[in-house]
Amino acid sequence: MGHQQITSKEGLALVEKVRKLAMRLPEVAEQVDAFGHISFRVNDKPFVMMGEGRDDGPTLSIKTLPTTQEYLLAQEHFYKTPYIGQHGWVSIVGENVTDWNAIESYLIEGYLRSAPKRLAKLVQAT
Repeated sequence: MGHQQITSKEGLALVEKVRKLAMRLPEVAEQVDAFGHISFRVNDKPFVMMGEGRDDGPTLSIKTLPTTQEYLLAQEHFYKTPYIGQHGWVSIVGENVTDWNAIESYLIEGYLRSAPKRLAKLVQAT
C-alpha cells in the first residue's frame, strides 16, 4: 500500500471512527504493523488496515468476500487493494467514505472471514 503511519488530522479522525466500530467485536486487537499501517485483527489476522502517504489522503482497506469485493469495485470510489486485493481486500480513500452503516457491515464481514468459528458464532448470533 506504500503508506506510512497515520498522523494527519483527517487520518486520525478516520482511525477513531473505525476503531469505535471494530473494537465492538469480540477479541479484536489494534496493531501497527511493520509498514506503519494501523490494523484491526482477530486471532492475529487482519480484517481492516489503514494508512496514509498517498496524495489523496488516508485510506481504509477491508477484507471482504469475493462477491462483495466485486460489488464494491463496481462502485465509484473503491479499488482493489494493492498486493493483497487477490485475497478479497478493497480500499477507499477516507474522504470518500459517506455511508458508515455500509462500512460497518463490511467490517463485520471481514471480521467473520478472519475470526475463529467460536467468535464468528458469537457475532452471527447477535
